[in-house]
Amino acid sequence: MEIYIVRHGQTIWNESKRLQGRTDVELNEQGRLLAGMTGEKLEQVEFDLIYSSPLIRAYETACLIRGHRNIPIIRDDRLMELSFGVMEGEAVGERLKDESDPFHYFFDRPELYEAPERGESFGQACVRAASFMTEVVEPQREKLRRIMIVAHGALNKAIMCHVKGHGIEQYWSGGLQKNCGVIIVRFDADGYHVMDETRIL
Repeated sequence: MEIYIVRHGQTIWNESKRLQGRTDVELNEQGRLLAGMTGEKLEQVEFDLIYSSPLIRAYETACLIRGHRNIPIIRDDRLMELSFGVMEGEAVGERLKDESDPFHYFFDRPELYEAPERGESFGQACVRAASFMTEVVEPQREKLRRIMIVAHGALNKAIMCHVKGHGIEQYWSGGLQKNCGVIIVRFDADGYHVMDETRIL
């Protein structure tokens, strides 16, 4: 089985570098254009299924990539972005500059990151990402040839923690995925094999 793991297209909050999390921000025009272009590049690649986060920026990206093709899109709550709780909507740069703020460690030392009020830890995101992979994706290894997962920057890295079998200290291994970036993974009887972690189509 091949698995294409895609980050959603750009939103106005991506553009202004604000924390989105569970806030349901739609794609901007650049995001829609990029998703459509990604769909054109993948038009000849056959997918059995597309799994998507239910948040509109991911679901719309999945629909635009699918285009006119008859590929089922299945939304799963476990693919929603990491929740930033009370911090959602705030500027990323301001948080990163403040060394007394737990968010200061978000990218550089994720094992020290503490979730804000009503937010979610990396560990919690990893648990639900692993649940999705072990309960939904892995049992279909012999049945499906190729699937796509369309989700979010932090959530896709939680999936990769499961794929690579590493801990939270290596959460951002491979770097933050760009909007509409594609990670390609193969899953077979020997386990997971990362084919490409940085592809921009």
